[in-house]
Amino acid sequence: MNTVYGFLAWTCAIGGLAAFAYRLPDLLRRKHDPALWALCTYFLCSGISFLVDLDALRVHISALFGRPNVTSLIVQVAVVVLTAAQQVVLVYWSCPPEEARRRARRRVLFFGVALCVLVAASIAVSPVTKSKTATSTILLSIQHGEYALYMSFYLVICAIGQFETVRLSLRFTKMANRQWLKVGMRTVTLGASLILVYCVTRSIQIAGTRLHFDGSALDPVQWSCGSIGALLQITGWTIPSWGIHITRALGWLRSYRSYLRLRPLWWALYQASPDIALDPPRSWPRDLIPPRDLHYSLYRRVIEIRDGQLTLRTSLSLADFAREARSLDLPEDPTSPLGEALQVRAVLSRPPEERAEQADASDIPARPPYEDFRDEVEWLTEVASSFTALAQGRSPRTEARVTT
Repeated sequence: MNTVYGFLAWTCAIGGLAAFAYRLPDLLRRKHDPALWALCTYFLCSGISFLVDLDALRVHISALFGRPNVTSLIVQVAVVVLTAAQQVVLVYWSCPPEEARRRARRRVLFFGVALCVLVAASIAVSPVTKSKTATSTILLSIQHGEYALYMSFYLVICAIGQFETVRLSLRFTKMANRQWLKVGMRTVTLGASLILVYCVTRSIQIAGTRLHFDGSALDPVQWSCGSIGALLQITGWTIPSWGIHITRALGWLRSYRSYLRLRPLWWALYQASPDIALDPPRSWPRDLIPPRDLHYSLYRRVIEIRDGQLTLRTSLSLADFAREARSLDLPEDPTSPLGEALQVRAVLSRPPEERAEQADASDIPARPPYEDFRDEVEWLTEVASSFTALAQGRSPRTEARVTT
């Protein structure tokens, strides 16, 4: 159990300080952004709250200050500050500037007064001086009535802050217009909910000392909920910054996959009409290497495929297409992906001299290009898949996409 707790504590400490270091350059550029100041304060205090309470450091920190278990107070002060910082971030994100400043001041004042009371009370009430771990320190300390009252006050502050975080996060999630911002706020909400579970569990342990039942069995629940909740909040606050990179990476992978899947169709059309290619084609092994400007290369591939299809359409009539479809026992729908693939196959299966003959292609309905480039790529990828299946003698999918 101590191993798991230690791992979570180290992860939260490193995560909080890493998030602070990640946002620090932004803070130096945007020194007058109160929401960013509050967010960086949150990250810093979150990392410190776990760092100073690590069993490997807490004894040395206490010796440095000359006060046994002073790390407990440092942790509690850091938690109150980061709780207030969360409120400031959320009100600045969800309210107009003037209203946000007013609400932020009220919250800072509330938590500032609470923090002063907490520090003053800690002078009179201290945790036990001899304890092996941070978790056992609190369990032993709450056996004493004065410290139990002190700890209850601290939990009330935390619970109020996390309840407000849940409320404001849910409100801001409805207002957010970016996908990763919504994901981040939902993650923050989940983390705050788990920290509320921590507050409830710790309160039950305190009540147990007064009602004479042992609540130590709940210790794994309270520290796991507190640690995981904090880690989720750190992650949630950072998701809007790095989530967009995941979207871009996934988009790049989709484009690269489409670029490769379109090659068999593009290559067949290029061999029939070399003039469609703006640049000399690369060999198949070299084509596996992503081009420097993948979006441009994919765009060119789509345009060249469309040019090649238009060139071949002059050599095919609706009757020719119908015969080709019937010979393969396939649907006679020239506007489906399979239908477009059949048109290409029907023309390319002829000798070059027959392709040069003009046919009445006006009776073959043509599907207009999609206005959205991604839809066009998706459509042509289906055409390329069907064309490859026909070339390999496999049975292609025959479902036609319904166009609107």
